[in-house]
Amino acid sequence: MLQTREELALIIYESLVKRENDLGKQFKSSSNSIGYFVLDNLLPNTIATSIFENFPNVTETILKKNIREHKHIAYEMEKYNQLLEEIIYAFQNDKVVRKIAEICNMEELFPDEDLYAGGLSLMKYGNFLNPHLDNSHDKEVEKTRALNLLYYVTPNWSLENGGNLELWNNGLENDPMTIVSKFNRLVVMATHKDSWHSVNKVMTNQTRCCVSNYYYCYSSELDFHVTTFRARPGEHIKNFFLKADSSIRETIRKVFKKGIRENPHQYQKKKPTQ
Repeated sequence: MLQTREELALIIYESLVKRENDLGKQFKSSSNSIGYFVLDNLLPNTIATSIFENFPNVTETILKKNIREHKHIAYEMEKYNQLLEEIIYAFQNDKVVRKIAEICNMEELFPDEDLYAGGLSLMKYGNFLNPHLDNSHDKEVEKTRALNLLYYVTPNWSLENGGNLELWNNGLENDPMTIVSKFNRLVVMATHKDSWHSVNKVMTNQTRCCVSNYYYCYSSELDFHVTTFRARPGEHIKNFFLKADSSIRETIRKVFKKGIRENPHQYQKKKPTQ
């Protein structure tokens, strides 16, 4: 039987409430660099397993492969199993959003119905995501990106598999902190001008599957930036090209507020026929 987004949201909410004191302490203690919290066993294992089993094959997704990243994404949710859309929008339920805002001691937050840069992420052997700062704003450049929600669903994922989240909370000159992309684990992290993060190279033939959402807020600060990539320590030539790439894209966005073309990475739901 299909779990609805309302049913999934209630389970997520109850998991957050059960651990909210600990989660709040996690976020507060890390907020001087990159605020984050980790919540394991978010959903019953049977539901988390079902979500994983209904992920699309990589052949049904969009490949992003360049100097910055190598991964597969999916955001046109109507193409995939209904459960995947239900879990994505369960994280956008009002009670869930408000509870996460309370845990992170943030004022009103807004989910992103359009899944601008959100949705599904799949990473296979050799895939990676270089250290980067997320795009600072929503697609209309009206609200500021505040939190990144990452829910991992690949069973039996371990540190040795690679494909793990890295938080560069001491800057790019120092080693990052690694958070394993563990099965049924939710990671919520702050996004701001210092929240450098990455995904190290996948070293297994398993596929790392992740459900991704962003929350936004209204802010008087105009610290606009595009998604900004850097290389890992010691990769000097690659870092030179990534800095140049980011600078060019940043300059373009200063002239064209929403870019030369609209970013296709958003869920454009089909309108019902008359």
